[in-house]
Amino acid sequence: MLKKRIISVALIATMAVGLVALTGCDKGTAGADNELRFYTGGKDGVYYNYGQALIDEIEDKTDTKLYIQESGGSQDNIEALESGDAKIALTQSDIMAYAYNGSRMFSEDGAVNDFCAIADLYAEQLQIVTCASDIRTVGDLEGKCVSIGVEGSGTYYNAIDVLSAYGLTEDDIRPEYKDFGDSVDGLMDGTIDAAIIVAGAPTQAIEHLESETDFHLIALEDDYADALVESCPYYEKVYIPGDVYGLPYDTLTVAVDAVLIARNDVSDDDVYNILSTIIENKDEIAENNSHGADIDLTEASSIATVPYHSGAAKYYEEQGITVTTR
Repeated sequence: MLKKRIISVALIATMAVGLVALTGCDKGTAGADNELRFYTGGKDGVYYNYGQALIDEIEDKTDTKLYIQESGGSQDNIEALESGDAKIALTQSDIMAYAYNGSRMFSEDGAVNDFCAIADLYAEQLQIVTCASDIRTVGDLEGKCVSIGVEGSGTYYNAIDVLSAYGLTEDDIRPEYKDFGDSVDGLMDGTIDAAIIVAGAPTQAIEHLESETDFHLIALEDDYADALVESCPYYEKVYIPGDVYGLPYDTLTVAVDAVLIARNDVSDDDVYNILSTIIENKDEIAENNSHGADIDLTEASSIATVPYHSGAAKYYEEQGITVTTR
């Protein structure tokens, strides 16, 4: 049965977090030796702002210290964990599984298994955004200038998947490899025709577009969404409600999940502190980023493709939930 997710809009809270990031007054940016480097994403994306909201609450409630790091996204974050540059990271559920299994973008260098899961956090919707009135379907992207995300990011691979479902390849469009902020700038100045963005809705960059110019989201047709789900078990069909961006319609699309992961050598105490804070203080986190409210204990503990960190397993066990560890 098609799941229709309800997504809360918290424009003021999200903008406030963005302002904090711009002023350079972030907590967790001193880089002290006892801090865990936390790889997130670009500053105009959900990962960075969500990560900062987590840091604020974790450092307020526990003695665990985190240092936020802007990054290129999912693949970059996993590679940073492998090298030891990162200790904690956000990633898409599909990219996480590809890394652990050594498939797709990780097939050449082999599997990465220096990390474990902490929690499944929230849904990340595939959002196809355009200001062009003549682009109404994915098929209309043929020959158009389309931002498909930074190369190596989760967005990039999801864009390739959705194009493939419509019988298109990277060569059938004029691709641009922009992050969320640059994608929106390109839409506003007309240098790109459409952008594919994979992030939890509402997404700060798209909210900025909403305040500046008319745009619309391109829906997937039902059959094509089914084909995507069939081709990749990490996708699910979802709707983006119209009121998320003030649009008069709901948009059918697919989603993956945002997952919090940690290097295997992070202490049980730190992972326990991080997870317990996220679960038990979700309302406070949501005051700074609306996706904080999306965390659900059952969903958080539902990951089956990667083992859980033992520090996370300890917390779940206290809640009566058993998860798989190494």
